[in-house]
Amino acid sequence: MKALPFLSLLPRLPGPRFPAALVGATVLELVVLTGHLVAYPFGLAQERRTPPGPPPETTPGATPGTPGTRPNRLPGSPAAERPVVLLHGFIDNRSVFVLLRRALARHGRRHLASLNYSPLTRDLRTAAELLGRHVEEVCARTGQREVDIVGHSLGGLIARYYVQRLGGDRRVRTLVTLGTPHGGTAVAPGAGIHPIVRQMRGGSALIEELRRPAPGCRTRFVSFWSELDQVMVPVGTACVDHPDLDAVNVRVTGIGHLALPVHPAVAAAVREALETQETREGTAPSTGTPSVA
Repeated sequence: MKALPFLSLLPRLPGPRFPAALVGATVLELVVLTGHLVAYPFGLAQERRTPPGPPPETTPGATPGTPGTRPNRLPGSPAAERPVVLLHGFIDNRSVFVLLRRALARHGRRHLASLNYSPLTRDLRTAAELLGRHVEEVCARTGQREVDIVGHSLGGLIARYYVQRLGGDRRVRTLVTLGTPHGGTAVAPGAGIHPIVRQMRGGSALIEELRRPAPGCRTRFVSFWSELDQVMVPVGTACVDHPDLDAVNVRVTGIGHLALPVHPAVAAAVREALETQETREGTAPSTGTPSVA
């Protein structure tokens, strides 16, 4: 597979990586957790939403691209200014994306939207339906036809279900997942208590549902996984492995699960992944979705 340009931005550690790298990653996880606990209260409320603006239009009789024309913004075009929807993980909220959101805004992303779903949600499918309604609202408000989504942990799995099982691929151009248990994880805190967490375990009915054929899925997947992610067991479960999906799996070294949405190198790589101008039409899915290191 051709190397993606953003891969050079990812952190690298000289071998051997263990156990020194694991100790460093654990310390970083504790620092990130402390910072996130401080920021958490500020992300409890849903963000404010501005009223929907007028949809983009083309001046009657004018040729798109000529002076005086207000072009319909087409998916994948440089003028699209696709909104980015940020979706947090389990028992979390939008505050986890403060740094990533700032990085995207600094590089010209005008439409950034975060969604808080309730930790009391008992079915991932329900959260995926909520995401679908939120995406439609964002498209109506911004006048865009498509969005990009960045999901951390469970948020990435919710977004994948929306794309793959609820027809969300017509709205989502690129889905970036950060430490998402695409294949199910053996480490699922409270798995015997909370139904939505049980759905994240390997072999669950929902995980098996995502293994079903998905011919013609139009969304491009970029999955970031870390070899030091202690929540993903095995670590390869954070990779997208589906023959029908156009997917690239990107290995990140030296950081753990909580640091994925806040690490500056990962933020830069996510931005580059979203900006990659790849057209989907006529492009075959990546066979076997091999990992890229």
